[in-house]
Order: sequence, then structure tokens, then C-alpha cells
Amino acid sequence: MGKRKKDEVSEATNREEVKSEREAFEIVVRHARNYTNAMFRNHYQNMGSRALTFVGELFTDISLYILGSDISVNDMVNEFFDSLFPLVYSHLMNPGFPDPSGEMIECLRVARRDLRVFGNYPKIMMTQVSKSLQATRAFLQALNLGIEVINTTDHLKFSKECGRALLRMWYCSHCQGLLMAKPCAGYCTVVMQGCLASVVEIDNYWREYIRSLEGLTKGMYGIYDMEHVLLSLFLLIQDSVMYVQKNGGKLSATISKFCGHSQQRQYRSAHDPEDLFIDKKVRKVAHPGHEETLSSRRRELIMKLKSHSSFYSSLPEYICSHGSAVQNDTLCWNGQEIEERYSRQAARNGGKAHAGTHEMKTKGPEPVISQLIDKLKHINQLLKGMSISQRKAPDKTTDEDGSESGDCDDEDDCSGGSGNGELRVKNQLRFLAGDENNDLSFRSRSERYLVLGHKGPLTLNLME
Repeated sequence: MGKRKKDEVSEATNREEVKSEREAFEIVVRHARNYTNAMFRNHYQNMGSRALTFVGELFTDISLYILGSDISVNDMVNEFFDSLFPLVYSHLMNPGFPDPSGEMIECLRVARRDLRVFGNYPKIMMTQVSKSLQATRAFLQALNLGIEVINTTDHLKFSKECGRALLRMWYCSHCQGLLMAKPCAGYCTVVMQGCLASVVEIDNYWREYIRSLEGLTKGMYGIYDMEHVLLSLFLLIQDSVMYVQKNGGKLSATISKFCGHSQQRQYRSAHDPEDLFIDKKVRKVAHPGHEETLSSRRRELIMKLKSHSSFYSSLPEYICSHGSAVQNDTLCWNGQEIEERYSRQAARNGGKAHAGTHEMKTKGPEPVISQLIDKLKHINQLLKGMSISQRKAPDKTTDEDGSESGDCDDEDDCSGGSGNGELRVKNQLRFLAGDENNDLSFRSRSERYLVLGHKGPLTLNLME
């Protein structure tokens, strides 16, 4: 009828977009994991191979969380640092000595939290990862619901009353020998409005859904942007390890008392450039010709959705305008006879000449439509709530001493590093990058910190 044509175009567009979005998020997670692995391999070779296991577990949990797992972000971050510290302790603080026993490892895991050996880096990481992943998960959840709405409405069956009205519109003229007769566009619209009355009930909630989704995406920058956070995560992890190294002497003495461990320690100087500072040589990473970010993909998707915001309300007229109906309503079939000129107003008013054109009684929404409306109401409320939270809690800003505002308490002194320079890593979706195991070195520490208040375009660019 023409309905199928638009449904298929709209459905295919959105299905492909959602699939593409999922793949894009997976690519970001994969690159973030590879960047972190490369950092450990290149700069902490003694423990690098063992650290890869914990890195893999962390990013697996991140992927599962995005897909809807009920795993806690705080738990996944705590588990990562709990597992990392025994490696740091044995390979960086006490190199050359036997690995700690199982009992000692458990004590080190406990000491990691109680003594806050990584400073406030774990808490900073929790805040950034939690906010960015919550927004990402809500975004994907909303897209999945959009697909469900489209799929469900596309496969709804017409009622018997609608079937009779369609039969009269398309074929009853044949019974009078009028094989070439076509229905009047106005008559067709009246019939389709009756057939689709239940579906059109979705219209207001569908429009609100698109507006709410747009509101969420506008706030997905800074710590609410998964790409921005995850592609810079290796920097935060490396800084946390360097924090332990800087405080290694004091930490070793405290841990010996905490764990009752008499193991002789051998601590390398915090000024040993081999252990503490990364190479000053920098490799410039090749860029794809077209810088395509998750943010730009989201904007494109929202624009496509907005072009379908009136999809349900305009569906009856669309079907009739793209079918075989006579658009000028002259010399066309009105359900009973060929009419010289069809009057839409007369049909709405129940004129005698158009008896039977609106025999379908108005009913409430079908149960399945009511369920979709309830789901749209729920997701709209969720999206609006997240948008409000983003406006009330703007991106953290880094003070001169590196402490950050946000989820961390004042007493926590959530140090993010020196904070004396801009982050020179801009997050870019690297679909076309050839080498995923790049040397992620930087000139100086001033090039390594997140300026979370930065709202400009973000692309990955490892400086020379």
C-alpha cells in the first residue's frame, strides 16, 4: 500500500544506525583496552604481561555494563586496583624478590583500600567511568526501545473492520465493472485514519522520545562522554602507578607494619627515569582521513530520527499519497461510486454520498500499543532525568593542584595529577587506525591530564 515502503525505509535506517552505534561503542572499548595494554607493555615490562589479565577483565566488565549488566562500576574499578597493587608492590617497589605469597597478596589487596596507596585516582576513575557509562547505557537502551516501537507497529495486524473498509476501498469498484477506478485520496485518508487510529496514539510519546534522546546526547560531553573518558583512561592508570612509585618508601614501611611482613624491601629511587617517567620520544599516531567521533555519529542519528518525528501522525496521509489514490480527488472512487469531486469535509461530516466511509468505531489503543506507550513514558522520564542531572552537575574542572570537584569529598583531595597543562590527547574514534599497539609516550607530565571542563571538539592526537 505504500505503508510498507516507508516502514521499511525508516526501520532499516534505524536498525542499521543502532547496529552501527553498538559497533562504534565496542570499537572505543577495544581501543581503550589496547591503549592501556600498550602502556603496560611499553613502560612496565616486568609486570606488563600479568597486568594484561586485569586490564582485560576491567574492559570486559565495562562492555557488559554498557549492554545492561547490573555490575557495579565501583566494584569493577576496585577489583582492578586491588589486583594491580600486588603487581606494583612486587615488581616496582620490591623488584628482584620472589612473588608475595597468597596470604600476602590478600593483605596487599586490603591494604590498597585502607591505606589508599593509589591516592584518589581510583575514586576519580570511578566518577568518570560511572557518569560516562550511565549516559552511554541509557542512550543504547533508548535506541533499542526505538527499534522495538518500530518493529512492533510495523507488524500490527489490521482489525476486521479495517479489513472490510480496505476491501471496499480497493476492490468493490470492480464489482461494478469499474476495473480502472482508483480511490479518492481524501477517502483513502479517512479509511487509513480509522485503520491506524491505535497506532497514531503513539505519536505524542514518539515525538517526546526523540526530544528526550536529543537532550541526553547534547549533554554527553566531558565526563559524560564515554569516548572522551575511556580513550584517556590509560593516562589515569599510569598516573596512579607513578603515584605509588613516588611514595614507595613510605608505603613499603607502612605496608610492612600493616601486613606484619618482614620481607626485605628494595625500593628504587623515585627519580629513576627508567621506572618513573615514560620515554620522551613520542610516536605520532596516524590519523584516518576523516575524523569520525561518537559525538558526530550521535548528532547524525538524532538528525535522522528528527526527520521521522511526525512519522506516526503523518502515516495515513503518507500511505495514500504514495499509493494509487487520485490526489486531486476528481473522478475517483468514494467507496460506493465514481464521484466527480470528492469532498473530504463531507466525508468527515458523514454525508450520505459517503456512507460507510467511517464505519470503524473509535476504540482505545490496542494492548500492545498501550504497552509501547508505557515503555516510551518510562524511557522519556529516564532520559529527562539524566539530562537534568547533567545540567545540575557540570563537568568537573581541574584546579591548579589537580584536585577535582564532583563525587569526591573535600577530604579526599581527589588529585588528578599536576593539572598544570591541557591534556594533549583528544578522543577520536579510530576505526581506520592501522596499529592498535601504539607507543603511547608523551613529552612531559603537563601533557597528560584531563581537563574535564573542556567542551571543544575532541580527537586523539599524540603530540610530537
